[in-house]
Amino acid sequence: MNQQGTSRRDFLKMIGAAAMASQLSATATESHADAQKETETADCVFIANEDSNTISVINPRSNTVETTINLTSFDEDPRPPFRLVTGGLMPTHAAMVHKPLYHGCIDAHGVVPSPDGRLLATSGRGSSNIYLIDSVNRKVIGNTPNPFASATTNAERLSSGILVGREPHEPTFTRNGKELWVAVRGEDRIAILDVEQAIRQAGGAHVQAIRSSVATINGPAQIWFNAAGTIAYVVSQKVSKIDVFRVNLDAQGYSHPERVSTLDISQQDKPGFTPFMKTTPDGKEIWFSHKLADAVSARSTAEPFSLHDMIPLGDKARPNHLEFVENAKGKVVYVSFARVDDNGPGGVASSQIGIIDRTSPPGQRKVVKTFFAQGRESHGLWTNPENNLLYIAHEQDELPGTPHEGQTLATAFDVTDPLSPKFVAQIPLGSLKLPSGELRNKKSINLVYVRPGFRGQTA
Repeated sequence: MNQQGTSRRDFLKMIGAAAMASQLSATATESHADAQKETETADCVFIANEDSNTISVINPRSNTVETTINLTSFDEDPRPPFRLVTGGLMPTHAAMVHKPLYHGCIDAHGVVPSPDGRLLATSGRGSSNIYLIDSVNRKVIGNTPNPFASATTNAERLSSGILVGREPHEPTFTRNGKELWVAVRGEDRIAILDVEQAIRQAGGAHVQAIRSSVATINGPAQIWFNAAGTIAYVVSQKVSKIDVFRVNLDAQGYSHPERVSTLDISQQDKPGFTPFMKTTPDGKEIWFSHKLADAVSARSTAEPFSLHDMIPLGDKARPNHLEFVENAKGKVVYVSFARVDDNGPGGVASSQIGIIDRTSPPGQRKVVKTFFAQGRESHGLWTNPENNLLYIAHEQDELPGTPHEGQTLATAFDVTDPLSPKFVAQIPLGSLKLPSGELRNKKSINLVYVRPGFRGQTA
């Protein structure tokens, strides 16, 4: 009796979820039409999938996965130790990178566009390196023809990337695009790469891409630059501090960093775990996510970098990323929550996105509302250049009994009215099809919306 009752409840839940998905899809198609008119044909959304070591490429015109960029080294050789699937057995995601002779990326994490959007940099946290990607052709720079190429192998051999040191968490381009600064979290330093030399080194040239190494606070998580490109901010996931450097560009556009200040943020982030920051579109403020403190804060980008706001988000909100949207109907900050709540649309578990109204004066800003992200453990956020479309990456797979069961999802929202986002689409990320089997894209972290040739958020 109980088994039958449970089965019936599960069935009704699945029907309800499917009906909700259908209804939302119809509404989404209508609401998305106007926002989509301004989508350029070259636009793409790139998502770094940490467990599968892949990058999903989404076409924002159709909201489907256009291709998956392979950062693994599986199936480069027909012999069993090189393959993803051997004897019909596929390793777990955790065991994949421990296969014999694997030389690919481990823990693909940060992904960031160059100022003109033509180049992406992503970090392999576990493999201690950086990969560069041509965003126009969706190709890893430095891949070479595979000498074992055949119908049962990949046509290319993966580049080794550029070794930068233990646990590179996030790379960031300087505002002029000449350098790439990498937060080497496991070594308490910043590796500074010459981008032009990095492209050559990734392609096999005997050159040295790393220009310099700069000591910084313990456990650096990310670097971001002010709008003028003259100041660099460094946050940490180990200490309650922010390091601030003067960039000191020379005539050729290369940096000579000099520490300006180390800020004590123990009142805002007592646990000492600030993984992400970003400057506002006007360049006057920089906002920080304090994940274990369940809060975000805002500071002036000008010395002495005074505190403007400290905003609590609620118990175990666990904020990941921040994104700004400014258009004719509003001016907000979106904050992705890692927390998963059970009462999502259609009764399906989902994370939420907090909305902070930036039209309020500093010192009075707060979360005015939240909306469900339509996915679990929301992480990366990025908007299109028109500031009317928002894309969200999620770390967890969709729940059993839902339309995209077992799939990692990205979601899209029409934010023409930033205070009332409208759901557009759930985008299942699918898998990378390798000659020996399919590798499911899993655990999405960073997400960026790129328009090649357009001055983007890092410009």
